Amino acid sequence: MLSFIPSQVIRRQATQVLGGRGSIVTKTKVPRAAGVGSQILTRSLNTESVHSNLNAAGSGAANSGSSAADGEGERIKILGATEDKRVRRSIFYVPGSDERKLKSSLSLAADCLVYDLEDGVAFNRKNVAREMVLDALEASEHRKAEKAVRINAVGSGLEFDDLNVVLRSSRLQAIVIPKVQSAKDIQFVSRMVDSVAPFITRKNVRIIASIESALGVMNLKKIATADPRVDALVFAAEDYCADLGLTRTREGTEMLFARSAIVTAAHAYGLQAIDLVCMDYKNDEILKEECEFGRRMGFTGKQAVHPRQLDIIQSSFLPSAHEIARAADISEAYQEHSRRGVGAFNYNNKVIDLPVVKWAEKILSRARQGNVRIPMAEERAEILRQGPTAPIAPLLQKFSVETSAPSLTGK
Repeated sequence: MLSFIPSQVIRRQATQVLGGRGSIVTKTKVPRAAGVGSQILTRSLNTESVHSNLNAAGSGAANSGSSAADGEGERIKILGATEDKRVRRSIFYVPGSDERKLKSSLSLAADCLVYDLEDGVAFNRKNVAREMVLDALEASEHRKAEKAVRINAVGSGLEFDDLNVVLRSSRLQAIVIPKVQSAKDIQFVSRMVDSVAPFITRKNVRIIASIESALGVMNLKKIATADPRVDALVFAAEDYCADLGLTRTREGTEMLFARSAIVTAAHAYGLQAIDLVCMDYKNDEILKEECEFGRRMGFTGKQAVHPRQLDIIQSSFLPSAHEIARAADISEAYQEHSRRGVGAFNYNNKVIDLPVVKWAEKILSRARQGNVRIPMAEERAEILRQGPTAPIAPLLQKFSVETSAPSLTGK
């Protein structure tokens, strides 16, 4: 059985703060665990980072000494192995100290459930929340949603205990790191995973980086390529506006640069891009507008804080029936022309070449991931006749959410 790091052993030996988030040096003694020897974890926010790579066998062991440039190469090399990315049209936050909400979340149709230990938990409830979240991870048998935990920010002094507890779970699938400002934040968490987590978690856990500041936006490339476990970037609008002293408006023009930068970095390095929270959770029209605009920008999903937002978000980040029908036609025509040795070809009086074919394949891939049926030729013709307003409902395949929700206290 894997030994975990006792809370009293994890402590900062020296802290030097230089203007806000300065240099934090931490030495942590790690007891011997299954497959993990005693070691010292040392972290400094202002020193050269030690890049952590997964080894070729996929065991999750960290190798130090790689450069930042190596990180980019590693990210590119592993893309082929991570094409089966988990669908994250919706990321739903659940307060980690609220047992009722933790339990009820198991029946929600979200793609990713994030048990929150950060903003959703009062400071004096952090310890209780950690154990409740661990119980929720172990108790839940949600057959669809990915199970993730948002820890407290690296450098807050709370992240050690967060990770020490939640990494005991073999059912943890992702870690959301808030307030990410540099590659070092990512690499620290990944090294903790390698040192503390059971094998199945080390092998499968992903990292979702939340971008919440001007510095985070400026360091997007380094963050996106920091570690092979990173596979999504999230934009936290409220924190970003607070950091820059901006007033958030409905139009959102004040955040356009940051959102565009996040989408561009995510797609450049094969990551998912998750858009901001719609704070006006009772206004469906505003939510629909935000979803549509975010999807057009290139975001692949959106964060949610209320269950009533989920249906709109889930459907909004699917390709439309018209897009699916057109993509299927193009893909089928491309295969036929390829068999005859023809490259570019004509489709509905438009020239179709390889970039358009790649677009079509991405649309079909997103549809399949979202449990959408690809229509046959006759049905496609009718959808295309109806145009962009063609309903997608006939293509949606039913998904039965199976849950087993024993008491989250284990009793």
